Amino acid sequence: MQEYIIYSEEVQDAKSDNRPIVALESTIIAHGMPFPENAQTANLVEQTLRAHNAVPASIAILNGQLKVGLNEAEIAYLGEQGKHIPKISRRDLPIAIAQKSHGATTVASTMIISALAGIKVFATGGIGGVHRGATSSMDISADLQELARTNVAVVSAGAKAILDLGLTLEYLETHGVPVLGYQTKEFPAFYTRKSGLKVDRSIDTPEEVAAIMRAKWNLGLNGGLLVANPIPDKFQMEYTNIQKNIAQAIQEAAEKEIKGKAITPFLLGRIKELSQGESLKANIQLVLNNARLGAAIANAYQRIKPTA
Repeated sequence: MQEYIIYSEEVQDAKSDNRPIVALESTIIAHGMPFPENAQTANLVEQTLRAHNAVPASIAILNGQLKVGLNEAEIAYLGEQGKHIPKISRRDLPIAIAQKSHGATTVASTMIISALAGIKVFATGGIGGVHRGATSSMDISADLQELARTNVAVVSAGAKAILDLGLTLEYLETHGVPVLGYQTKEFPAFYTRKSGLKVDRSIDTPEEVAAIMRAKWNLGLNGGLLVANPIPDKFQMEYTNIQKNIAQAIQEAAEKEIKGKAITPFLLGRIKELSQGESLKANIQLVLNNARLGAAIANAYQRIKPTA
């Protein structure tokens, strides 16, 4: 792996000292938010992890190398370049490496690189999933397959609310991915705490999550876990209003024939406009909330000295 992975000094020291590390994706920087909020949020998330006794490992591809741990200049570059930085998922990784290009890692590719680096906890905003209308389009995020095969626990505010959440949960069930609701019995819908859908199990403490991680992987049950962490109540959006905004954005995307990798950035950007910036504020808060929980889980997992 030395040919491909470059660790920041902070991450390398944490690995050497056996300290808890939490992975972070870079698509949320380049494609998930506008500049400068994207870079500011990324730095704030890293500060939040450090404040909660975990080392941040923001991950991206720069000049064909897998960077595990970014400095402020690299985060700022990704934020400024934005959509000029390609989104890199599993299928794109070997191409980006061979062609020595840049790339922003998705949930799927961040999980892959985290696993290669020995990092077991990854905090993000929301995972990708089954898109609305997927029964005819077959538009299903690679994030779900990665959760089925890669041994990393992903902390998120559920799946992005623009998706078909019911089918997303069905897909995860079929592929044996535990969906753990953190102090909730209901699967969160990104901007809101409710979706009307149930999680597999409600978990009350980071220690319980860590114990489930250890048991799963010690049993040889490969694949990740999804820890669904609802946005704090005071930051969630009004359910009816956000659903109207999502429906309008989806309709506009269909009229413009926007598909594939372009669909999620378009929808998130349009929802931000329709909500007059409220969705961006909620997005930032839920990411910070997931970072805090990710740090707690990483610390708990480190304490139990797993043999997996």
